[in-house]
Amino acid sequence: QVQLVESGGGLVQPGGSLRLSCVASGSNLSIYIMGWYRQVPGKQRELVAAISSGGISNYTDRAKGRFTISRDNAKNTVYLQMNSLTPEDTALYYCNAKYWAIGWWGQGTQVTVSS
Repeated sequence: QVQLVESGGGLVQPGGSLRLSCVASGSNLSIYIMGWYRQVPGKQRELVAAISSGGISNYTDRAKGRFTISRDNAKNTVYLQMNSLTPEDTALYYCNAKYWAIGWWGQGTQVTVSS
């Protein structure tokens, strides 16, 4: 069983930056594919970025060039550095850990981009 706790969300102005963190407990994070997802009310949860156990990352087109996912297996933590934020990035951001067909979710952290 994996427990995930996200933090780092908040209110930021357009063009600003935030760094989200996701701390895992209950298991060694290094074996999991880790992902950041986001969801707005009335829409499906969507992938933002993911990183493999070996450190290979991939991004959606909207995140590419602005967001960076990274992991520190020694700290059992995965990060999402978000730059050049726009109001369209406003969402509840979730951390996900996946091992084969099994996945776990955190409770989410709210990111609001507004002037």
